Amino acid sequence: MIQSNKNTEVTRHFTATTFVVFKSRTLLHLHKKLNMWLPPGGHIDRDELPEEAAIREVKEEAGLDVKLYNPDNNLGIKDSKQILRPQHILLEDINEFHQHVDLIYYAYADKDEVNSAEGETDELKWLSAEEIKKFDLQDDVRIGALEAIKLLS
Repeated sequence: MIQSNKNTEVTRHFTATTFVVFKSRTLLHLHKKLNMWLPPGGHIDRDELPEEAAIREVKEEAGLDVKLYNPDNNLGIKDSKQILRPQHILLEDINEFHQHVDLIYYAYADKDEVNSAEGETDELKWLSAEEIKKFDLQDDVRIGALEAIKLLS
């Protein structure tokens, strides 16, 4: 964890990440800049709700329309919109001056045919739980992917 002192300013950006599940497999892509296998995700745009960013990023990076998993009951409050709660919220160190507050969502896909938008990743893989256990992944990605498959399968 980054330790800031009074002379060091740490900036934080909000991001949304989505573990997409289809038939007991989850989707990962090879991130171009980081050269790491990650679920679809990215920065939340100004005036964009986190759940909208989660859905948008999946569409851009994989060409999929998804339905986000809702862990809560709808309260049914009139004149209010209930925002979907993410499954997890992680504080991720990007470098010594920057962090991401990453809102982690789980989602269902209706199909497994992927098609990333221009300029996005070219490498996408659907992985089963057994494949995820053997794949070279960061712990947070492995844990999230396995939990999403277990919960949504």
